[in-house]
Amino acid sequence: MGKPLIIVESPAKARSMSKYLGNDFTALASYGHVRDLLPKKGAVDPEKDFEMKYEVIERNQKHVDAIARAMKKADALYLATDPDREGEAISWHLYELLKEMDLIKDKPVYRVEFYEITKDAIRKAVENPRELSSNLIDAQQARRALDYLVGFNLSPLLWKKVRAGLSAGRVQSPALRLICERDEEIEKFVPREYWTIESDLNHSDTDFLAKLTVFENEKLEQFSITDEQRANEVEAALSLASKGKLLVHQVQKKERKRNPAPPFTTSTLQQEASRKLGFSARRTMQTAQQLYEGIEIEGGAVGLITYMRTDSVVLAREAIDEIRALVAKRYGQDMVPDEPRTFKNKSKNAQEAHEAVRPTSVDRLPETMRDQLSDDQSRLYDLIWKRTMACQMRHATIDTVSVDLIAGDSGTFRSTGSTIRIPGFMSVYKEGLDDKKDKYEKDIILPPLREGEQVTLKQIRTEQHFTEPPPRYNEASLVKTLEAFGIGRPSTYANIISTLLNREYVTLEQRRFEATDIGKIVNRFLSQHFTQYVDYEFTARMEDALDEISRGEKKWVPLMRQFWEPFSKQIDDKEESVSREEVIQARTLGNDPDSGKPLSVRMGRYGPYAQIGTRDDEEKPTFASLRPGQKLDTITMEEALELFKLPRDMGETPEGEKLTVAIGRFGPYVKYGDKFVSLGKENDPYTVELDTCLQLVAEKKERDANRLILNFEEAGIQVLNGRYGPYVTDGEKNARVPKEIEEPKTLTLEDCEELLKNAKPPRGKKKAAKKKVAKKKTAKKKATKKKVSKKKSKKKKSKKKTQKKVSNHRKEQQLP
Repeated sequence: MGKPLIIVESPAKARSMSKYLGNDFTALASYGHVRDLLPKKGAVDPEKDFEMKYEVIERNQKHVDAIARAMKKADALYLATDPDREGEAISWHLYELLKEMDLIKDKPVYRVEFYEITKDAIRKAVENPRELSSNLIDAQQARRALDYLVGFNLSPLLWKKVRAGLSAGRVQSPALRLICERDEEIEKFVPREYWTIESDLNHSDTDFLAKLTVFENEKLEQFSITDEQRANEVEAALSLASKGKLLVHQVQKKERKRNPAPPFTTSTLQQEASRKLGFSARRTMQTAQQLYEGIEIEGGAVGLITYMRTDSVVLAREAIDEIRALVAKRYGQDMVPDEPRTFKNKSKNAQEAHEAVRPTSVDRLPETMRDQLSDDQSRLYDLIWKRTMACQMRHATIDTVSVDLIAGDSGTFRSTGSTIRIPGFMSVYKEGLDDKKDKYEKDIILPPLREGEQVTLKQIRTEQHFTEPPPRYNEASLVKTLEAFGIGRPSTYANIISTLLNREYVTLEQRRFEATDIGKIVNRFLSQHFTQYVDYEFTARMEDALDEISRGEKKWVPLMRQFWEPFSKQIDDKEESVSREEVIQARTLGNDPDSGKPLSVRMGRYGPYAQIGTRDDEEKPTFASLRPGQKLDTITMEEALELFKLPRDMGETPEGEKLTVAIGRFGPYVKYGDKFVSLGKENDPYTVELDTCLQLVAEKKERDANRLILNFEEAGIQVLNGRYGPYVTDGEKNARVPKEIEEPKTLTLEDCEELLKNAKPPRGKKKAAKKKVAKKKTAKKKATKKKVSKKKSKKKKSKKKTQKKVSNHRKEQQLP
């Protein structure tokens, strides 16, 4: 009789299963998704109710084969992948594959879900299995089909209208729009000047500050004083009226309570890890996955946190009891609130079965775990542990004092102070903020003041200020905004951000996102021509609809039809009605002072460039690539004209070779004759001097001379000095010169030919040959498909080479 087979995603989880279930089960890992849509057009067929064509993911074929072999011997199948839509889909795909192989037959199949990898949680889950959820599977299928249809139809349109290699996504496009709109706000922002009046005061040997709030019976607003002259007039009037003293008019004391933040969800964990640890969303999720799947401690793998993909803030009753007990033991009974704190989910689709992200046991203290964890694991675990502990601790009590002081009958100053009387949960954890300073971060202590007494006025100061634009998004604030709009789901945020960075739609400067030229063009195109699909409300409604499918409230095929019919018509219409010139939207800066022709900047297939003249002129226009850091929206006429100073004629080398300086694909360079040498980062091609160019050329010639040992020109064979020593080459094959030949110069042509004859083929060629063999093997199963894909990949390869050559040529000639 065989044993039941239990499947999880990762080998770490498989080891945990084996540990907790013992020899009663065979545990194997699927290594994530086992199938995906065919990577070509037609994998989703709208004409056949959005029928989807899948294939086994190549890198996971061996794991599927191992599962299939184990299934032949097993008497039951337990699918224990993650308890979310993705996990449900992995289980379903695996079930479908095993069924196609006729390995299920009459063997029972169970779906198992757990939210922490602990012995009790796993045994309980295995004892209480359920069936596969068709609702969750349908929701994931709908999401995958939507993303596929958007990507495979909108992306090719971008290739035609902008440039190759771009992509548009159902969720990434609204996220890009957010960043671009913030950039526009900043660019359009006009600072406004305003002034404040402050006083330096002293009482009982304590210095403190107060700010003017009322002047001549008028309450001051931000822009009540907008210039220096008015500020000086107010300061003079107050100085005259006060006569070196301010009178304490009113003292107000208040007690404020501050409650702890709820335990972590996926989103808030990403935000706090970004603020406090400087982690990207991807780094946070990867580290959390490791903590969830299990760390080798206590003689085996132990899951240290609960499932980290959750939008729930609920904690299990047992966990709350354990936290409260440790709070009492570690911080004192007075730190434990009378009643356990409960938190409500804001998300409509938050599943109550899911818990917030918390330690599987708070008794595993961060300081005792430090030596057994990596630096990232330790820091993230410490953050999760502290937030979890704090959420079940007493509130903080903060005393605030507000004092009004009057300067004669001319004006009123206000001074405020605060002290944290009982820190409560703040002694363990304080929630971070994106762009504001916490007013309770430091105690601001005022001297003891009573109404009617006077304080010494040391001076009255005028302070000039300017309003500031809204800050650019960082990872924390972008995740927070995406969640607020309902764009995507927390588990997808890391992928959204990575895609925007990888496609070079945005850059991350000082941990703030800034849209690139290409990002702005793509966003402008999508916003103007596919407005509905980058609309925040539309994207959020689509996510809500997917949630409704997951709850069984909607069917997925009607939703797909509702989306696809207008979308496909719009794709067809824009392909015909919108020109590439319209999308690129060239920006005219003025007329070139030398030729009188228009000078414009625009996006080319190989990047942004400036152009003098138009295609309609008798003479061809001249081009120059923009320099790194220059942007289409902000480059000035003067900066653009500078670009046309390249290539610079620098004269000749002592050998009579023509010497020029230009910028190419790999950066600035000096060209001498038909050869090149890099200028390096330290030399500016616009200002570099002749002596520097000659020195670089001389050094390059010396290196080249030292590199060549022998040259059998007629045979096309050379002996060269390489990185790993001397070698023989004919341009096709390389052969290392044996160590016993101490002087490579003594080699004859026959010696070199013999060495080359016995040389191994180049690595690249060997790999290519391997691929051919692999493709032939798989071709036996699906000959037609593989032959087609093989031809396509070959064409692609040659196309890439052609593009590279064209790109190099154009860059060297300063062409777009």
